[in-house]
Amino acid sequence: MSTFDFDLFVIGGGSGGVRAARMAAQRGARVALAETLGQDGLGGTCVNVGCIPKKLYSYAAHYHDGFEEARGYGWEQDSAPRLNWSTLKANRAKEISRLNGVYGNLLRGSGVTVFNGFARIDGEHAITLATLHADGSPGHQHFTAKNILIATGGTPHVPHFVGREHVITSNEIFDLEPFPQRLLVVGGGYIACEFASIFNGLGAQVTQLYRGEQILRGFDDEIRHFVAAEMLKSGVDLRLNAGVVDIQKTDEGLRVELEDGNVVMADAVLYATGRVPNVQGLGLDTVGVAQGGQNEVLVNAYYQTNVPSIYAVGDVTNRVQLTPVALGEAMVVVDQLFGPAAGKPPRDMSYDFIPTAVFTHPNIGTVGFSEAAAREQFGQVTIFRSEFKALKHTLSGSSERTLMKLVVDTATDRVVGLHMVGADAGEIVQGFAVALKAGATKAVFDSTIGIHPTAAEEFVTMREPTRN
Repeated sequence: MSTFDFDLFVIGGGSGGVRAARMAAQRGARVALAETLGQDGLGGTCVNVGCIPKKLYSYAAHYHDGFEEARGYGWEQDSAPRLNWSTLKANRAKEISRLNGVYGNLLRGSGVTVFNGFARIDGEHAITLATLHADGSPGHQHFTAKNILIATGGTPHVPHFVGREHVITSNEIFDLEPFPQRLLVVGGGYIACEFASIFNGLGAQVTQLYRGEQILRGFDDEIRHFVAAEMLKSGVDLRLNAGVVDIQKTDEGLRVELEDGNVVMADAVLYATGRVPNVQGLGLDTVGVAQGGQNEVLVNAYYQTNVPSIYAVGDVTNRVQLTPVALGEAMVVVDQLFGPAAGKPPRDMSYDFIPTAVFTHPNIGTVGFSEAAAREQFGQVTIFRSEFKALKHTLSGSSERTLMKLVVDTATDRVVGLHMVGADAGEIVQGFAVALKAGATKAVFDSTIGIHPTAAEEFVTMREPTRN
């Protein structure tokens, strides 16, 4: 009989933590999960202040253009539609609360013991849980576990500068009051670009600043330049090679002085300048868990730390910060600790050909290598590229354009990169990701019949390379 209170104690109720806890409990393990439910609620960043609410707001923003585009299709409107910001926020909050409940029911239905409190690691097998009593006074509970899983995710990072106290992060953007008529977004990553697009679509006057030469560093260069141009065309005031000196609160709003001497007035300033692992107060130093330069938890191929009983998955390891990646990593840990599902081999996690989407307006979908990375990896590559106005916009009046691109390893004919900017790019690229993961060649793409008329068919009808 085990001398531990639990076989697995999971710290963090986000995607990775919930998946690991559920699956381990279903294998017969005694599992506990601790999450400070008063902070965000079960589901972590993705459900509460990330993927889900962000995409809901993206849908809301698309209606702005949709109402106008409908005129080209004969729909007449007597008055201009108006956004009720309070209604959007309330409906979003209701849906997130529903999802929090779903996660809780899934955990408890699987037999997981769920604690509402802040967990700290006090030893290789020891956890202290800080809680609040019914009267509001603090309390502590102590538990032991054969294995501990850290799944605490990440948190927004804001650099230190004069006026830092006046800015918000992606955690607060969803519930701003009142709606910011003038929004300044600082950052050039996917989170900054998404919120710039979203609030531009919702009707705010958006200025976006980025210190670098082009937004979306790490994405294919053509995609980066194309999206930047489309965002500018839609009304986002995108300023590159630009940074903030200080921010002052005035009667007219937030006065933001820039490095070039210009001043931007804003009602709200969103800093989306990266995320860091959420490890503060976890007690990692106490047990000697190794960490990297950004305080990320270092793990091996099986997500085990240098302390054999302690594991970590998801954004806290600062590998690939995507919800489906955290889910996959969680399953590797469960299989290692409690054995695979009946009749299945133990899982491993591959980071090759991970598809991703960016919900800018228009969307980005991408899988595999950028052109530059493919040249470095494979040497000679062949590029196929197509840019066009989508059929929908031949009547809508919109000037939005779509870009599709294939990167092919010339020596093997294998398609090693697939990129798209356009409507529903994420939905389209997900299917093609299966083909790239399976090693499909350009010849296979060419022999595949397209669905007409769709934008997606362009990926199987591009015959002439644009360059080698």
